[in-house]
Amino acid sequence: MTYAEPPLREPDLPRTAKVRPTALRTGWTTGACATAAAKAAVTALVTGVPQREVEIGLPAGRRVTFAVARCDLEPARRAEAVVVKDAGDDPDVTHGAELTATVDWRDQPGLRLDGGPGVGTVTRPGLGLPVGGPAINETPRRMIGQAVAEVVDLTEVGVRVVISVPRGEIMARKTTNRRLGILGGISILGTTGIVRPFSTASWRASVVQAVHVMAAQGERTVVLCTGGRTERAARALRPDLPEVCFVEVGDFTGAAVTAAVGDGMTGVVFVGMAGKLAKLAAGILMTHYTRSKVDLSLLGAVTAEAGGAPDLVAAVAAGNTGRHAYELWEAAGLLGPAGDVLCRRVRQVLRRFAGHAVTVDVAMVDFAGSRVVASSGRWAA
Repeated sequence: MTYAEPPLREPDLPRTAKVRPTALRTGWTTGACATAAAKAAVTALVTGVPQREVEIGLPAGRRVTFAVARCDLEPARRAEAVVVKDAGDDPDVTHGAELTATVDWRDQPGLRLDGGPGVGTVTRPGLGLPVGGPAINETPRRMIGQAVAEVVDLTEVGVRVVISVPRGEIMARKTTNRRLGILGGISILGTTGIVRPFSTASWRASVVQAVHVMAAQGERTVVLCTGGRTERAARALRPDLPEVCFVEVGDFTGAAVTAAVGDGMTGVVFVGMAGKLAKLAAGILMTHYTRSKVDLSLLGAVTAEAGGAPDLVAAVAAGNTGRHAYELWEAAGLLGPAGDVLCRRVRQVLRRFAGHAVTVDVAMVDFAGSRVVASSGRWAA
C-alpha cells in the first residue's frame, strides 16, 4: 500500500532554548526530588530528628545528596520534608518546585504511595499508569520504594507516603498534561533521576559533537537513541558496536543525521518508542514537544495499513498518545505488524532526509526499553 510522503520539517528551537549562552548544566528530575523528600521524611519519623540533607541512589547506581529545605515532625506519628527542584539549564516549568513528602505509619506492611495537592491525576489511558491514580511514573515509584526501604523494613512495617507540590496545578498549565488527561497538577517524572537539557541549543551541539567524535575514531555506523531506556535496547540490538557509536539524540534526530552524512557515515540505526517514531514518520526531524505533537490520524492510517479492523483504526485515531496507540495495537494482537509499518515509514523519512547517502534501519522498543517489538525489516520482533 502506498501513502503520501509527508513534507520534511526540522522546526527551530523554542526561544527559551536558544537564549542560554553557557555550557550545559544538568539538574534533578521531579522523581529524584520526590524520592529525596520521601527518604528525609521517613528518616525523621524513624529517628525523631528533622533531616537537613539526605542521600539517595539513582537508577544507574550513583549516590547523590540533596539539601532538605524543610523538615517538620510530629514524633512517632507524622513527618513532612521538602526538597526544592533544581532543573539545571533545562527550561523546565517545575524548576524551583517544592517537592513535598508527607509520611505516616499504616497498619499493613509495605509502602503505599499517594498523590497530594499539586500532583496530577490520570484520567485517560495511554500513559502506562492506572486511570484514577496519581501521575507518578514507574521509575520514581521504584526509586521512592527503594529509598524508603533503606530506612525501614517494608516486609514488617507499613508506611504511607503522599507526594504533593505546592502550586503544582498552576505549573501544569504550562505543560501538555491537560491534553494528555492528567488533571490537577504536574507529573512526577524521570527515568535516570537527572535532567539533561535535551531542549537547549547546547544539547543539540553536544549531539553533533558526539557524531563527530565517533567519526574521528573511524566508525561508520551511528546508532541514534532517544534516551537511556532506548539506548539500553539499542546496545542489546547491536552488541557488535563500541560504546562511542551510541548517541542519545533527545529531540535532535535531524541534527544527528545531518552530522552523520557530513562525516561520511555509511549506516544510521534509529531506536525509539512509539511517540517519537510517530513524529518522525510525519516528517518532523526536531521533536521538542513545543514544536510538534503526535499525529493520531497518521497512527490510524498505520493501523489500517497493518490490517487493523475499522473499529481499531477509529480507536487509534481518536486515542490519547503514541503510547495509547501502542497499547491498543498490543491488545488487538497487531503490535508487530503496525509497529513494522511505522518503522518502515520512519526509515523512508530518514532516507529522504539523508539523501540516500546512508543505509537506514529503524527499530521500535517497548516502554521499558527491554525488547524490540517491531522494525523496518532487519530485526524480527
